[in-house]
Amino acid sequence: MPESLNQQELLSELVKLGNAGLAGNRLIIAIAGAPASGKSTLAEWLVDQLNQVRAGQAALLPMDGYHYDDHVLTPKGWQAQKGAPHTFDVGGLASMLKRLRANTEPSIAVPVFDRSIEIARAGAALIEQATRVIVVEGNYMLLDEAPWQQLAEQFDRTVMVEVGEAELERRLRERWVKLGLSEADIERKVFDNDLPNGLLVYRKSRVPDIRLQNS
Repeated sequence: MPESLNQQELLSELVKLGNAGLAGNRLIIAIAGAPASGKSTLAEWLVDQLNQVRAGQAALLPMDGYHYDDHVLTPKGWQAQKGAPHTFDVGGLASMLKRLRANTEPSIAVPVFDRSIEIARAGAALIEQATRVIVVEGNYMLLDEAPWQQLAEQFDRTVMVEVGEAELERRLRERWVKLGLSEADIERKVFDNDLPNGLLVYRKSRVPDIRLQNS
């Protein structure tokens, strides 16, 4: 059975894991959740808090850096489905996790998704060899479907950020309202793509080690 923790309890757990891992292997923590569940904000906060405990001990790897570019999505007719499981380079993410696990390089460049231009920037951040804790965040970290299942063996701890369906719909609507979309576009994006993707996360993911309610 997974533990149910709040943010501070989760941080304490990761601090303990980080301390235990200092003399051994690098730790990779996966944080999953629906779009707009707060997983990215949680992951960033955890990395910041861990680095306040010990400078440089933690780094963030967002799944969104592995979005297929629009130059791939558009010819395939996948543009409207951007953010769905099949619109990510899962093999590239799996290979990166293996490199980070091996930790044989002085530093490793990782991609970061730039939301202002909807493009993943290659080599936009560096993870140093001295970094002991990697926090990987994304919707499908625990998705129990091929090809996402291949990620599981790289994770030392897994966290699912949970939000109820009604609250999830409200947050997704609010996200697109802030970006100035019309009501028709908001309806399409929420009900044709974002909300189905979020519900897929909760229905088709493996049982996590830790659950965190964020609603």
